[in-house]
Amino acid sequence: MKLFKLTILTLFLSLLQVVHVQAFEIREVESPKGIKAWLVSDKTVPLITMRFSFRGGTINDPESAPGRSYFLSGMLDEGAGELKSQEFQQRMSELAIRMSYDTDREFFTGSFQTLSENKDAAFELLRLAVTEPRFDAEPMDKVRGQILLGIKGDEENPGRIASKALLKTMLGDHPYARVAKGDADSVSAMKPQDLKDAWSSIFVREHLQIAVVGDITAEELGPLLDQVFGALPKQGKKISIPDLKAPEKGSITIVERKIPQSVMSFAMPGLVRSDPDFVTAYVMNFVLGDGGFGSRLMEEVREKRGLTYGIYTGLASWTNGGLLIGSVSTQNARAGETLDVLRAELVKMAEKGPTEEELEQAKTYLTGSYALRFDSGRKIASQLLGIQQDNLGIDYVKERNDLIRAVTVEDAKRVAKRLIDPEALTISIVGRPEGIPLRTGEAPG
Repeated sequence: MKLFKLTILTLFLSLLQVVHVQAFEIREVESPKGIKAWLVSDKTVPLITMRFSFRGGTINDPESAPGRSYFLSGMLDEGAGELKSQEFQQRMSELAIRMSYDTDREFFTGSFQTLSENKDAAFELLRLAVTEPRFDAEPMDKVRGQILLGIKGDEENPGRIASKALLKTMLGDHPYARVAKGDADSVSAMKPQDLKDAWSSIFVREHLQIAVVGDITAEELGPLLDQVFGALPKQGKKISIPDLKAPEKGSITIVERKIPQSVMSFAMPGLVRSDPDFVTAYVMNFVLGDGGFGSRLMEEVREKRGLTYGIYTGLASWTNGGLLIGSVSTQNARAGETLDVLRAELVKMAEKGPTEEELEQAKTYLTGSYALRFDSGRKIASQLLGIQQDNLGIDYVKERNDLIRAVTVEDAKRVAKRLIDPEALTISIVGRPEGIPLRTGEAPG
């Protein structure tokens, strides 16, 4: 197998950045009202960056209103308090504020950045967005139109169709299977009260996590946390999600489309982020399909046989379940051959695991490149928020590389055997694949 294609420049930057990662201090700040945040103070640039999240993304959407939290994420910078949408946007521009919101399966996330000289006015605008959002008709219709356009695009995108079909097969009606944008009928019917209900159920302090980086001290941050989030209710409705039980026997679903390629999404049961084997699985999967041109699948499927431009695998690990997922596209005429190679490599990894050389290369890259995730305030804030979301502890940044270095080839072989089961491989294919004489399904609605 080829050596990982790491440039000398990347390695040099990694070595330089290790010093930076080890140098910054993460402090836990607690406001007078008991709101906690992780803070990295940095006076070198006059910027303050905040990332925050509330547990309750698409899992918080009722079955009758899919896409509700996604719609909400598009509305929180469209007016708040006495400021209508245009006035709010103008005020953001005047203060040079960056503010955005997003939602995924488990978390509703906010991003905020301001010049430190404007922090008082900027945090007041953030407070309005968080605690007094408006859901006026005109901006709602604008956002609705944008979402509907995105849904229409997804319905014509082979990759999106394959992913949706796969999740429907693997997860059924589990909340993790919900599509973030919802569907056209639900989005078209969304009313201001739906968004108010979403906001009131998500924006609860007990579900809040915050990371702040930049030109601000702990003494300054504490009162600002209370100013922005203090008026939110302390507790809310408990979010209860059933454990995910992915099918143990694989299947193939083909969604016919008149396109020249077969677009494949595939998955098998994975593990939760809190699983003691997660780090080992992460390293093993880097060797299998997450290591770019250095991965086994890229080497066997693209480099040796020219079957695809790219193939990858990844760990989708949530609180109540997980999947090992992947995707690949190939010519219709070579779909069967591509699938055969994929299965063969999965069998090989399950039976023998990675080699010592592969494992050492993976660990070297993963530890050396980790510091590059911390080379800006925005990246640091994102990393710290993710660590909080995964309940990894405030010392994880210091501990993470040692955890990876501790993975042995025996560990990797054991976890490969535990995690990879080719018989459980579930596949959805969009196109007109040849060499796969199996049933044809329709894309789930």
